[in-house]
This record gives sequence, C-alpha cells and structure tokens, in this order.
Amino acid sequence: MSTTQDPPRDPMARPARLMKRYEPILAILLAAAMITAAILAPWLRFVLTIALAKGIAVLGILLLLRAGQVSFGHAIYIAFGAYVVAFLAPTVNDAALLLALAAVGAGLLGLVIGAFVTRYRQIFFGMLNLAMSMVFYSLLEKLYAITKGSDGIRVEIMPIAGQALDRVAYEWVIFGIALGIALVVAILLRLYLSSPMGEALAGIKTRETRLEFMGVPARGVLLSAYVMSAVVGGIGGALIALTSRHVTPQLAYWTSSGELVFIAILGGAGGVLGPFLGAATYELVRIYAAASFADAWQMILGAVLLLVILFAPGGLWGMAARAIGGRGR
Repeated sequence: MSTTQDPPRDPMARPARLMKRYEPILAILLAAAMITAAILAPWLRFVLTIALAKGIAVLGILLLLRAGQVSFGHAIYIAFGAYVVAFLAPTVNDAALLLALAAVGAGLLGLVIGAFVTRYRQIFFGMLNLAMSMVFYSLLEKLYAITKGSDGIRVEIMPIAGQALDRVAYEWVIFGIALGIALVVAILLRLYLSSPMGEALAGIKTRETRLEFMGVPARGVLLSAYVMSAVVGGIGGALIALTSRHVTPQLAYWTSSGELVFIAILGGAGGVLGPFLGAATYELVRIYAAASFADAWQMILGAVLLLVILFAPGGLWGMAARAIGGRGR
C-alpha cells in the first residue's frame, strides 16, 4: 500500500484552462465593447487608443514576468518609439511606415541594452533597466537643440498608407490600427508563450540551472524575449505619439515605467488579455478620478492597486478566471 500523498491541487488550474479556452471569445467581446464605447462617447476614442497602446507595451512586461523578471525602466522603449515618430514625421510623413520604423528601432535598441541587462536577474535586472531609462530621459531633457526638452515635439496629422485624412477620420483610423495591432500581437505572443521557447522562458523563473544542463541557453531565451518586449514597447510608443501628437521626455521618466508595472499588476499576468483589461481600467479610473478629485487622483489609483493586491492577486484576469470557473462548475 503506497503512502505517497497526491500533490495538492491548484484551485486556479481549472479556471485558467477555461480562460485559455474562452480567451478568443473574450478578446472579441472586449474589442466590440471598445468600439461601441468609442461610437457612443467619441471622447473615449482618444482614451481607448492610449489604453490599447499601453496594453501593447505591457505585453512586453508580461513576457518578462513569465521569466520572473520585472523591468522598472521599460518606458525607454515607449519614449524611443514616440521620438522615432516625432523626428521622422516631417521626412517620412506616413503613419504606417513610422510604426514599422519605430518597431525596428526599438528592437535594435532592445538588442543592445538587452545584451547587457540579461546577464543579471531579479532586482539587478529591474534596476539596471531603470538606470538606462533615466539616462535616456536625461538626454532628452538636456539636448534641447535636438529634442526641444520639456517643451516636446508636436506631431502633425499625416497621411496613412498614402491617404490624407481629416482629424476625425484620422483618429478613427489610428484607433482601428491600434485595435488591430493589439489583436495580432496578443495572438502572436499567446502562440509564443505556448511554444517550446515560451516554456523555456517560464523555466528561467524556476529552474534556470536545469535549462543550462539541458543545453538550452537561458540568457539567449531571455534576450529574445527582451527584444520582443522592446519591439512591442516601441509600437506602443509610436501609437501614443500618433494619438496625442505631442512627444515629451516624460514618456521615459520612471513614473511612466511605473505605470506599465501598475497596469501589469492590475490586469494580471495570467493571460494576454490582462494588459488590455488593466490599461483600459487604469485610463478610465485616472480620467474620472482626475476630473472628480483633481488633487487626490494619484491616491485613488494607489488605493485601487492596493485593493487588487489584497483581494485579487491575480488581477482582473484572475477575477475573470474565477468567475468563469464558478460558472463552469
């Protein structure tokens, strides 16, 4: 008679499987809800486009969290993508091409920085990213002749795929592009996380030494994920520049990086929809809190994050998983 006890079951395992099954349907519902909200309340079009851009960037944070690493300076790639748009807009003058250039440029920057920071883990990884971001922020502030410092650079409305648009049509097209890119990137990252490379990335968090013994270069796996996170960060920054049409060094400041981590925690790291749920909630709460309590909106955001950490450690994605798990039972 065996005395070996079965390992305890994870109470979130079944809800997580159900969420993965329903994730495509939830993505369609979320996209439909955003489109409906933008139609019924046109002023939300700007807010939701920014939320989609930040959600795309937070997908990069999600990749790194899968490896157990947190970047406290990932806003450097948002700022880089935004400044690529600001610098090249007068010459290129096509939003679609600028998005591609921002993604490639941010990926190359991520490769250079990642080759250094992926040598480290945990707090050293996070703080080195923060240091890089603050160095970039300082350069943007000090090189006034090039960057216009804190005054920033204005981005004019430009053609998209060769088509000149008025302001309203331009905003709708940028919103549609952001929504389309969000869906495509989320699908690709979902496939990546389910692939052997994604499994190896998860292995860095718990058994990096074993990966090395198996012949899998852990640093190479992390570097590839880091470059991908930089690419999506650059795309998010380019979308922010095209939407707000004003680029400042504040995009690279440490508080901007903190926003990304805040959104990742709020949305939850269990699925690719978490960053978008967190980004939309964050932007809406910030808008309403700033309008109602101009001097205390930061405190309200902090209280929301504290409540999520205390009562919903899996974030909004975890709450949805538990709800779907309950219905499944």
